[in-house]
Amino acid sequence: MVSHSVWIVGTSRSGKTARLVEQFCNWVQPEKQYTESFYTKKSGRKKAGHLPEFLYLKQTEPGVLVLAANDDNRRELGDIIVTSTLGKYPVRAKTPLGFFQDEVILFWPLLINSLSLKAQFPVRLRPETEQELATKLWRSQLDEEILRVAGVNESRLVRRILDLLQLAAYSGTPCEDIAQILARGLGDNTTTLEPEFLASLLLDWRNWCLERGLLTYGIITELYSQHLLSDRNYQQHLAKRYQAVLADDVDEYPSVARLLFELLLDQGAVGAFSYNPDGAVRLGLGADPNYLEGLAERCRVEILTGPPPEFLGEELTQQMVELVTEPMLLSSLPEIVHSIQTTSRAQLLRQTAEVIANAIQSQQVQPEQVAIIAPGLDAIARYTLVEILVKQNIQVESLNDQRPLVSSPIIRALLTMLALVYPGLGRLVDRDAVAEMLVVLSRKQQPLENSTDAINRVSTDIDPVRAGLIADYCFLPHPDRPNLLSVSAFERWDRIGYAATTAYNQILEWLEQQRSQQELRLIPSPISLLDRAIQRFLWNGSNLPYEQLAALRELLETAQHYWEIDTRLRQIAPVETTPHTTIIEFIQLLRRGTITANPYPVRPIGGVRKAVTLATIFQYRSSRRSHRWHFWLDAGSPLWAKGGAATLFGAPFFLRDRLGEPWTAEDEKLAEEQRLRRILTDLMSRVSERVYLCHSDLAVNGQEQLGPLLPLVNACVTHSVI
Repeated sequence: MVSHSVWIVGTSRSGKTARLVEQFCNWVQPEKQYTESFYTKKSGRKKAGHLPEFLYLKQTEPGVLVLAANDDNRRELGDIIVTSTLGKYPVRAKTPLGFFQDEVILFWPLLINSLSLKAQFPVRLRPETEQELATKLWRSQLDEEILRVAGVNESRLVRRILDLLQLAAYSGTPCEDIAQILARGLGDNTTTLEPEFLASLLLDWRNWCLERGLLTYGIITELYSQHLLSDRNYQQHLAKRYQAVLADDVDEYPSVARLLFELLLDQGAVGAFSYNPDGAVRLGLGADPNYLEGLAERCRVEILTGPPPEFLGEELTQQMVELVTEPMLLSSLPEIVHSIQTTSRAQLLRQTAEVIANAIQSQQVQPEQVAIIAPGLDAIARYTLVEILVKQNIQVESLNDQRPLVSSPIIRALLTMLALVYPGLGRLVDRDAVAEMLVVLSRKQQPLENSTDAINRVSTDIDPVRAGLIADYCFLPHPDRPNLLSVSAFERWDRIGYAATTAYNQILEWLEQQRSQQELRLIPSPISLLDRAIQRFLWNGSNLPYEQLAALRELLETAQHYWEIDTRLRQIAPVETTPHTTIIEFIQLLRRGTITANPYPVRPIGGVRKAVTLATIFQYRSSRRSHRWHFWLDAGSPLWAKGGAATLFGAPFFLRDRLGEPWTAEDEKLAEEQRLRRILTDLMSRVSERVYLCHSDLAVNGQEQLGPLLPLVNACVTHSVI
């Protein structure tokens, strides 16, 4: 029997997503004959024939489950579908984990009955809150001996154990079977903790969370795969709601997704799936591309050719792969591949930035057509590249730059403000923090004339020198009630100046008002106080730069989540600690740097920024971008074989085709070779004109760099910097 489902195979930029969108249009608009669809515009290939009439979906009930690999791709896919159907068939695209979460919450009453849970609405834990609560739960069992055997600190060990639960859930493995799989996989390895001990910690954690209605990504996925998917009532509801499934980049999905797809196909749904054999970006982080590829047996396979002609061809890619896999091969790369070689990494960063700046200023290329890609980006590299390019009036966009939230001065200022209003927080405040707060809260934003940029010129009434003087003479430390005195407490307060004195008095008056209202319990929560401070001192009717706006939104979202969890825990098991203890823990959590500024949406609204893209390999491949020029930074680094992302501990044990099998050194070597081949093939499909291999003989730690891409560096033209 011929399957009506389609399995679309193609490399990057081959038109897989466009083909999926055309398939969606065929499902929901069978009566419309497309003369030039989105698919044919992009790839130039003929469109496939329509499906049989009985598979066409009703206009009133589209019933299509649309999935994408990550959040950015999900929004992009949803936008393309809405555009292609002229908005007549709006869809809600989801990521696999987002879909699992929605289903678990929607069918929570069913889970309450089947698992005998307490009737309470579930609350999802963020990863940072998950780690904090798990650490508190396990602290008595994670003694010094345990940490010595594990060879990592407490924070890393807790994260590693929690990742095991997530990996098991993604593979469809019950929590109860984790010990068995780890025992088989680790064998006689004595450098790790006992599998039974790790599994017992995870069982305690899962049960503790379910008793309180708390959900993590791992628990959500396990509830969905182990309980909902096997429930007859849920299966009937699923079949009624979805008659078709559209899934893009399934090589990035966990193996649980295949269980969902097979259930839908068994119930008569039709599917369209895209698969990139050179993808697998999230392999080692929960994805199982080999297991998902097994779905192809149930579909009609369509193989798309490579990227459009304007991108660098397969012949060059094959030549680069051969040079890497056979280093003794004597060959030279064509002139479109250049190298920038220096002795030290500091020289490399400067020369790379200079080459980019010269090319942009000579109009050989536009900023938005350049990408700097590295296996890992440390703070020094980011700062150096951004600083040099910005001085040349060239903007830089860092993809998913996950800086700690507390690295932002406005966030630190707001945390200091909390400590000055609420009692009992005096030990969290010092002189320098107060001075910084005064500078930030006295800021003024003046829109630039004749400018369309949303970023305004910022000035402050209290400059850092005056703020330091005020903090030295007017800040009164106290463990319970730190205070700011009147500016007249400084004998030479006339040196402060009128503008700074006025701004300081306004801040002082506002803080006194908030203290009075807090004592009268007129401030509902610290979240309300944060919002008041933002409205009064930071927002003030002006447009904030996107980075600052993102940080403020993430702060409020994090605070809202933190107090929601605290309220739930106090309802379940009342504690004797004061509410101010929660504020202390919240401030300490932020200061540990575990929370980053990535609120929803994570991208600015509008067109493509005219900026050079700066990203790690993992970030760049996940974003599915393409550019005219590529600069591969640290080309001699051994991290290129790692793909720019660390593999989670135990990840190979939970791949479905080798569940529980030991992971040997030979397996690791083969995996690195395959990963490097995929990286080269994928990146070469995303560059259309020129590649620069940027190599320094010495790494940032002074060691010689002898990574797997070194043969490529030696085989290409060296670029001379003017």
